[in-house]
Amino acid sequence: MKKLLLLCCLFFSISFGAIGERLVWDKGATLLTFFEQNGISLRLYYNLSPQDKELTAEIYAGISYYVLRDENNDLLQALIPISEDVQIHIYKDKEDYKMDFIPIVSFSVEKILTLAVQKSPYQDIIDTTHDVNLANEFVNAYKKSINFKKFVIKDDKLAILYTRKYRLGRPFGSPDIKAAMIETNKKPNYIFAYKNGRFYDKNAKEIAGFLLEVPVQYTRISSRFSYGRLHPILKVIRPHYGVDYAARMGTLIHAAADGRVVFVGVKGGYGKTIEINHGNGLKTLYAHMSAFARGIRNGMYVKKGQVIGKVGSTGVSTGPHLHFGVYKNNRPIDPLGSIRTAKSELKGKDKKEFLQVAQGYQKELQEALQQYTFDEQKAHISIKG
Repeated sequence: MKKLLLLCCLFFSISFGAIGERLVWDKGATLLTFFEQNGISLRLYYNLSPQDKELTAEIYAGISYYVLRDENNDLLQALIPISEDVQIHIYKDKEDYKMDFIPIVSFSVEKILTLAVQKSPYQDIIDTTHDVNLANEFVNAYKKSINFKKFVIKDDKLAILYTRKYRLGRPFGSPDIKAAMIETNKKPNYIFAYKNGRFYDKNAKEIAGFLLEVPVQYTRISSRFSYGRLHPILKVIRPHYGVDYAARMGTLIHAAADGRVVFVGVKGGYGKTIEINHGNGLKTLYAHMSAFARGIRNGMYVKKGQVIGKVGSTGVSTGPHLHFGVYKNNRPIDPLGSIRTAKSELKGKDKKEFLQVAQGYQKELQEALQQYTFDEQKAHISIKG
């Protein structure tokens, strides 16, 4: 932890003429292009383990990253996030560059947003917080249970209890909604997050969210989703942001849900890859494909179950399989947790524990709403603690 804190301090240090910069990762850029632009030997990439090469493909366009340069504009260090928890650390050691994956140092702030709807829940959240991810999370949580356009009218109240991460003084990643409420016909509709990241109503019944179809007929799951797994050979902890479905070469791959294709091409260690945007911050990724379906192109709309390609072993792969990833506001989530056929209801010990937590959250939201009349100011953000 000491080392990580020191790294963060270095980025805004002016000692020894070092200059820190915050930059945005360009669309289409790869780690290899970053190496070329900064005079780093490509051997550093090619000497990585297959798992690490695959992880470098998780860098996405628009992410903020940080570099530290000397007075000659030569790169000293770089911190490039691949998720909310892990970042690539590149640093100069004498005359050579080295690279590792390290945890991201961040802190969280718990907030409560309350507002009276004026335009729409989505737009009002953005206007108040300037946080598109929070608006997406909120809308997606209620997507299957409430039609906002039909049932939410002007001055209906909403409240959100959530935590926001900050990295180097700036908002980072996606907010975590713990509980929320929105009125319809003056009736409060509560949702509460529980252990598995799904949302439940106050009776512990699951709110049906984003439903995915298994994208391929597979023989077995060769690797499951993990935020940090111990590599059996290298003996180091590495995340695995997806599910690997082992299947025969050429097995058809189907879109897991309706959406628009936002990427078709080669994506680093993932090889031939397709990404599909499903709206409300949700995206699926299909990697290591041997071929794309005829006619699949960037910007086209695909239906759930439509063939988009074939299983292969392109990129960094030990055999034919589909690496299937699911992202929520660019945060990797477990695909198996999103594939379900029916709503579930908590029972026994889980239900008892959930009800206690939910009652506490509900009380906090009610108290926050009661503090304001919303006559003069239509929205309020308070920080807990």
